[in-house]
Amino acid sequence: MGQREQLLEGARVCLIERGFAHTTARDIVAASPGANLASIGYHFGSKDALMNAAVIQLIEGWGDRIAEAADGVAVGTPADRLEQFLSAILAADAEDRRVAAASVQAFAQAEFSAEVRDQYRSTYERARVDLTGIVLGISRDRVAASDAATLGSVCLALLNGAVLQWLIDPAASAGFEHLTVTLAALGRRTSPAGDLQ
Repeated sequence: MGQREQLLEGARVCLIERGFAHTTARDIVAASPGANLASIGYHFGSKDALMNAAVIQLIEGWGDRIAEAADGVAVGTPADRLEQFLSAILAADAEDRRVAAASVQAFAQAEFSAEVRDQYRSTYERARVDLTGIVLGISRDRVAASDAATLGSVCLALLNGAVLQWLIDPAASAGFEHLTVTLAALGRRTSPAGDLQ
């Protein structure tokens, strides 16, 4: 592994263990055997640029975790499939949880880094298509753009919201265990007939 890759790995470890705001250049060098402070400037220009590059890797890594969860979704209604997918995401192990927490920190960096924002935009475009495919039980190349923009956006909002709640309180994942029942109840309460009940 070259010095650039060592620095990236060191920054990734620091993001997971310390968080973006609490990581110093010295922390990164300590986590990157063979690197020194000057190498950060040489390879990345600044500590923040290095941290942003590590954030982008984390975003991609979390995307891999999402793909693994998608592989475990079996047959069922769209609501059943969404419930299975969210359950698999929220059943992540301790390491996945730490990566998810570090990825959440990246949201704040998107406000200040066009590169991080563009990475999120690209990741979310793919995620909306992928999530629509998962829920409808079709391949991503059959997903209509209109479905990705609507259904995919709602699924992505549920995914992000579920992960945020789970990070704050792991017991909150119980609220997503019976998603099909919850969505059916929501449908009844928002239908004209539901107003009469």
